[in-house]
Amino acid sequence: MGIAMDPPQSVEWNGTKVPVYPMETVDYSLLLSQDPAEVEKLVRCCEKEGFFYLDLRGIEGRRVLEDKEATLDLMYRFFDAPLEAKNEFGLIAPHLGYEPVGSRRGVLDDTRDGYEMIKVSRDEIQRDSPKIPAVLKNSPDMKILEHAIANSNTVTKVILSALSTGTGRTGADRFENMHRNDRPSTSTLAMMHYIPSDPSKTKNIGHQKHTDISSLTLLFSDQWGLQIRPPGSREFGFVAPKEGCAVMNVGDSLRFASGHTMQSCIHRVVPLNYDEHRYSIAYFLRAEDQTMFTDSEGRYITAGQWHDEKFFAFKAEAAVQALAPSSMLLGGMVEGAEVEPPKAAPTSVKAAA
Repeated sequence: MGIAMDPPQSVEWNGTKVPVYPMETVDYSLLLSQDPAEVEKLVRCCEKEGFFYLDLRGIEGRRVLEDKEATLDLMYRFFDAPLEAKNEFGLIAPHLGYEPVGSRRGVLDDTRDGYEMIKVSRDEIQRDSPKIPAVLKNSPDMKILEHAIANSNTVTKVILSALSTGTGRTGADRFENMHRNDRPSTSTLAMMHYIPSDPSKTKNIGHQKHTDISSLTLLFSDQWGLQIRPPGSREFGFVAPKEGCAVMNVGDSLRFASGHTMQSCIHRVVPLNYDEHRYSIAYFLRAEDQTMFTDSEGRYITAGQWHDEKFFAFKAEAAVQALAPSSMLLGGMVEGAEVEPPKAAPTSVKAAA
């Protein structure tokens, strides 16, 4: 299923109709000029739902879309390489390195995840000799990664600045001052490849439900698969890809920094078409490691501590996850009664009006 210009209201998935949730669209070009109406819309999206489309089709955003295409070409080549080449360094840190398929829990009980991922952090790409697999350590690919990270960082900082302005923050209280470029952070570019699967046989399915550790996530995928559960909703629904746009969502750190007024978006990834290779690119803008905030358990901790605790809980087995604070994986967002589709699934999908 390709990019939807006018998305359906629902799609068939796993033998049942699942909603396709509408999202507001925020114009990046208007945010750059601090357009009052667009800033107001941005704040409303972050405080009400925690997600929105970011329209990058203006001249200021086109370079980011070009970065996306170049990064996709790099990903096709990288993920086609032998496992030993991709896994040259393994997972160096939670925000840096390669994770093979099945490293985490999957969407369904007793399954593992269905994707492999390479992460390149903003801090690491600036080092004289960054720890990046040799298959990517040529000059053209390094430039692609540098441009993608730098331009994604700029876009997310523009959004932070607009949120600061829209919520009346001044001076040291502005969100940007928790995300200074010269301070260590776990901000990273994550490139994910979801493998084809047979739901009747495989134990590698999707990406389990969670909220992001980040302050803001800038996400690109031309393929269906992302599901969200808006605040107050009882079931997950799909997000339709939108041409020329990224999907933006609020993560835990910005929710905490806003005094819990902004919504951290609960989401997951499932195979809509089980026989396709799916690719997505996410830039996670994260607060400086030493930023202090009150987390979902009422603790006053650093952003670095929250990142590490949540990452290891997220990767843990179900029994270990159960020992973590109940709000850890979902950033303190409250769940209602969840509606889950049957586990058996067809291999084709049909849109329903």
